[in-house]
Amino acid sequence: MILLLFRVRLINPTFERSTVASKRQNPKTIRSFHCKASSFESKTMSHSSAPRMRKCRQKKEEEEEEPLGGDMEDLFNEKETQNIRTSLLDWYDENQRDLPWRKKTRSETEKERRAYEVWVSEIMLQQTRVQTVMEYYKRWMHKWPTIYDLAQASLEEVNEMWAGLGYYRRARFLLEGAKMVVAGKEGFPNKASSLMKVKGIGEYTAGAIASIAFNEAVPVVDGNVIRVLARLKAISANPKDRLTVKIFWKLAAQLVDPSRPGDFNQSLMELGATLCSVSKPSCSSCPISSQCRAYSLFQENRSIPVTEYPTKVVKAKPKVDFCCVCVLEIQIQEKNQSGGRFVLVKRPEEGLLAGLWEFPSVILDKEASLASRRKAINLYLKEAFHLEPKETCTVVSRKELGEFVHIFTHIRRKIYVELLVVQLTEGGTIDLFKDEAEDTLTWKCVDSDVLSTMGLTSAVRKCRCIQWLKHTSKIYLSHQIEQPFPGNEESHDLLLTIVCMYCLAFGYQRHQRPETLSIFFKKKERPETLVISV
Repeated sequence: MILLLFRVRLINPTFERSTVASKRQNPKTIRSFHCKASSFESKTMSHSSAPRMRKCRQKKEEEEEEPLGGDMEDLFNEKETQNIRTSLLDWYDENQRDLPWRKKTRSETEKERRAYEVWVSEIMLQQTRVQTVMEYYKRWMHKWPTIYDLAQASLEEVNEMWAGLGYYRRARFLLEGAKMVVAGKEGFPNKASSLMKVKGIGEYTAGAIASIAFNEAVPVVDGNVIRVLARLKAISANPKDRLTVKIFWKLAAQLVDPSRPGDFNQSLMELGATLCSVSKPSCSSCPISSQCRAYSLFQENRSIPVTEYPTKVVKAKPKVDFCCVCVLEIQIQEKNQSGGRFVLVKRPEEGLLAGLWEFPSVILDKEASLASRRKAINLYLKEAFHLEPKETCTVVSRKELGEFVHIFTHIRRKIYVELLVVQLTEGGTIDLFKDEAEDTLTWKCVDSDVLSTMGLTSAVRKCRCIQWLKHTSKIYLSHQIEQPFPGNEESHDLLLTIVCMYCLAFGYQRHQRPETLSIFFKKKERPETLVISV
């Protein structure tokens, strides 16, 4: 009796909705659900229930090994499959977006180049908007039009070209994969199974390349495809769950049109990116709304909108950390040159932002005072470069420039920026500084002009722009850019990004800028204007 009570309490709305959607309960779902209930009970009962728990776990493992889709109602029937193929391809032929990586392969000799273009575009499009990728893609293909050109590039060149797209591991894997393909004797792999052996190519990317470039009838499953399929079949299971993902791959494989696999896969992704959007789907314009179970349920019961599918997974809260950045400028006075040069440090080859250049920085355990931050920076400079005021250098100036919040995938980082201008003793040459630097540290000194043209990450560019705005340029900024208002850090970060973009476009790179720039942003639910005067 107690066990039955637990089962009732564990039933959640998503399970009930799945039962309604399928019109009958899936036996496999019920077995898995009961197993979870038994596991829950075993935690609250005595050790005598341990055998039952082991038996339940064993039963669950056996179920996971069963082939998915055993209940044929979970699959599309032949008529549904044909209708979806025809409707989607007709819609795609009329409505596909004009994107630079979409071309028709006319000959066998073009297939390898087409495969390379698809590969580059698909890697760039991961976690990045189409509008952002388009210009990056054009610049990339202009510099490296073939896989053989890319294979000759250095990682630093690739990172510079990639700067601003984020997820820099993608760029490194793309370069390593290109070198691997060129070094091989069999040419560009033309099957999904062979493509997955290439560095950085997973199941999705392999399916996209194989179907679009080589016409292999294999599926693709990305976020857009999952959303379309989840709504077509009203699947309320967790879309991140391993078994649910397998079901999506099985459904996508069933739908692929064998005569036009590449176009069909693109049509499925195009539908998810345009009409079948996350929050505002255009069901009335959808070519397959008549086959959509989620839309049918919505018409029967308006309390269950189409946007209920796929089930929204609660994201883990990002880790919050703090970082102090030192924009270190070395003033030099030599025979043929004068002025300052900036120190950049290369990050480790593994981990966050691997192999990229940044200003000297220190990660803090918690939010710290100005004095504590400077103490941490001083210790780092001493250990890394043997740079000590009054002994190896003279401090010309040191001032706090500001702070901002930068968002990584799983990290929310508050960054404090300071400018430290020093002049080296004993002749004041860069060579002395070079001799003192730690052997294991990769670093370099660059002048302002080189710094402005380097491919730096968004966070480093923000630090550079703050330094330029408040030290080098004559631009005046009101208080809004210096400190975020409490509870409005994201708007402040957006504002700073806009100002940085303005400076990059009109500031120290081109030395041409309008007299004023008005920026509107939200502060305490009132529109405010920040005027930057030159």
